[in-house]
Amino acid sequence: MLDAVAMGELLIDFTCAGADADGYPTMVAHPGGAPANFLAAMTKFGAKTAMLGKVGTDTFGKLLTSTLRKAGIETEGLVADEDVFTTLAFVTLDETGNREFSFARKPGADTCIAPGELKLELIQQTRVFHFGTLSLTDEPARSATHRAVKCAKSGGKLVTFDPNLRKPLWKDLETAREQILWGLAQADVVKISEEEVEFLWGLDVEAGAAYILEHFGVKLVFVTCGPDGCFFRNARAQGHVPGLSGIRVVDTTGAGDIFGGSAVWKLLQTGKAPEDLDEAELRDITSFACASAGLSTTRPGGISSVPSYEDVRKQLEGSGCIL
Repeated sequence: MLDAVAMGELLIDFTCAGADADGYPTMVAHPGGAPANFLAAMTKFGAKTAMLGKVGTDTFGKLLTSTLRKAGIETEGLVADEDVFTTLAFVTLDETGNREFSFARKPGADTCIAPGELKLELIQQTRVFHFGTLSLTDEPARSATHRAVKCAKSGGKLVTFDPNLRKPLWKDLETAREQILWGLAQADVVKISEEEVEFLWGLDVEAGAAYILEHFGVKLVFVTCGPDGCFFRNARAQGHVPGLSGIRVVDTTGAGDIFGGSAVWKLLQTGKAPEDLDEAELRDITSFACASAGLSTTRPGGISSVPSYEDVRKQLEGSGCIL
């Protein structure tokens, strides 16, 4: 039995490490992709996980497949295609560590996975199915994602969703909005950013969380607010957990994904349905995820930046929280 299966992009993040005299960036390569970062967090804390997606047979595709295996993520559902190139993302950082993305993805391998290439038996064997919207930008990956979600829902799996909006990857923002709304309507648990809430409805964090619960059948929502932490809400309780203070932010790439994976892992430890959690349990989950995500920003990359359980525990003890 698997704890979580995620579907979507597996790619190389090239992060700016400096610039030459003419202003051209010096890039450092890190393994990434939002679903892979999500699984890396869950796996680091002891979950059994598997990835559904596609890479090229190029050097980067082989490196990424090896990285997942070393991280303990099952790669049976990862397809290698000699006709397309592994997707590349180029990340430039400002002085606070926040990032801007550009992509080599016309097409990238991750957009080319077809419905018939899915190993649906992995979804049938899992407790949680996770997806985002980067697999919804283009066909055939969009149809493949729809098929995977249908399989998960028909099998009674806990479905988790992160919009992970990357505007440059969409042909138009109305399509992006439509696909995000579709994703919300499929999910039991949602991790969404305050920027995405603003993009969709022009609402603030609290109103956005209430709107999602009321209109989409979602059982639990986390609205992340960057360094300001996270607002959480289900039908029983709501609240806010602040972000970490006093840390040196190096790179925020993957922090939201690591928050999501950490929160879902902690949720599974309760043994409860997300709608049944009380405020203390939700605060415990959110505090753990905020600490995990915050610590990840002190290291470069996504998959490679997930902290250990012991580091998260020490961080929470130091701040007066109890695991």
